Amino acid sequence: MVRQLSRCVLGVAFTKGGLWAIATCLSPTIMAASAFANPASSFPSTEIEAYRAQGQAGLEKFLSTHTPNAQELPKPELRAALDALCKQRDCHASRLFWYTDLTAAKAEAVATGKPILSLRMLGNLDQELSCANSRFFRVALYPNAKVSQYLRDRYILHWESVRPVPQVTIDYGDGRKLQRTLTGNSIHYILNDRGQPIDALPGLYGPQAFLSHLKQAKTLNQRMSQLKPRASTKELRILPLDPKNLLQNYHRSRLTATQNQWRSDLANIGIDKLPALAPLPLSTPSAIDAGRLAIGKSMVETPLLSSALGLAATADRNRTQLEEATNTAVWRKIADLHQDQSQLDQNSKMLMLSKNSAQWSQADAQFEATVKNFETAMALDTVRNEYLLRSQIHQWFLEEADTQTVEALNTKVYADLFLTPDSDPWLGLRSQSAYSAIENDGLQQ
Repeated sequence: MVRQLSRCVLGVAFTKGGLWAIATCLSPTIMAASAFANPASSFPSTEIEAYRAQGQAGLEKFLSTHTPNAQELPKPELRAALDALCKQRDCHASRLFWYTDLTAAKAEAVATGKPILSLRMLGNLDQELSCANSRFFRVALYPNAKVSQYLRDRYILHWESVRPVPQVTIDYGDGRKLQRTLTGNSIHYILNDRGQPIDALPGLYGPQAFLSHLKQAKTLNQRMSQLKPRASTKELRILPLDPKNLLQNYHRSRLTATQNQWRSDLANIGIDKLPALAPLPLSTPSAIDAGRLAIGKSMVETPLLSSALGLAATADRNRTQLEEATNTAVWRKIADLHQDQSQLDQNSKMLMLSKNSAQWSQADAQFEATVKNFETAMALDTVRNEYLLRSQIHQWFLEEADTQTVEALNTKVYADLFLTPDSDPWLGLRSQSAYSAIENDGLQQ
């Protein structure tokens, strides 16, 4: 294992769906730049701040002045200036402007009519050693030509650090050291111009899948912005077309589609015993429905039984059946079905090369193998995150469980999905029962 260590990402995620590596046994290209510290910028901070005050337009002005040849890798000092201006490491590849103040992002969203893509993460997006997922975003998603163009045109970008990312240094005792981060997950929230969440993408998605979901959320936001809140008419069981009900309908349809797609994937890879999925109820059961269910044969009717169970119980039951039919080998086969959603474009590949140009060339077979391994890992993360984690978020929106504010939803996500609650300062890395034989259990506070 020691000989393989330099080629494996020491990044794991503790999630409701289990413990799995975010992307295992990749090359150190993405992880290990020649220097972890950001290079110093030769541009005065006042100049950078002046450009930054102009937002994406200021970034475009800076790029037109200082990077006339977009095909060449800028010098380290210029890359550092861009990182400071964009508040994103590797900004030269993505050319995306990020707000770090949500209030400012909301003001820009109101002015432009665009939704907000708000990233929550461990560590800082403008530092090399942020959490593993955010590093993969900077390589696979943000530099992708189609993704970056869509984000520039259609979204206001914002990020916020949830807490510092744990780091570990492995000292080989002969002067060689290997520095990595441990654990930590990230999530992209789609917010309306008031900063209220309408959707979320937990963890790593392949660029094609990521772009598709961004487009769906953008359409949802546009439709919601055109509607006005209306009074509810529950007694008539009529759902008026207002933003709240539109949001509910969206998440119900997405949750249903996700569970049906999961079942379809199981069928496509040859699973014989397929789960029988119950339809999600449109509303919680009334007292009359409950009374009817108490009598005779009506209890065996699936639609009514689904209503009696309630949305949460029905969705949980469906998910449990699907999970029971999906072991590790099956997950890999499902990921293979969706490999086309996790393809790196030329921009991302060039960024990978630039991070380890001394070791690889574009025609290098080892580089091609690394790209393939990364894409395979992304495809697996994409389906697991979509089927296990995002489906739970859809359900929370339907239940209106801590989804009114991004702060409340983010707290719930990190506690219940990522299993790294604020109450655990050690992020699950310290066991209360395992004995280490190290003085004070190796803790320093």
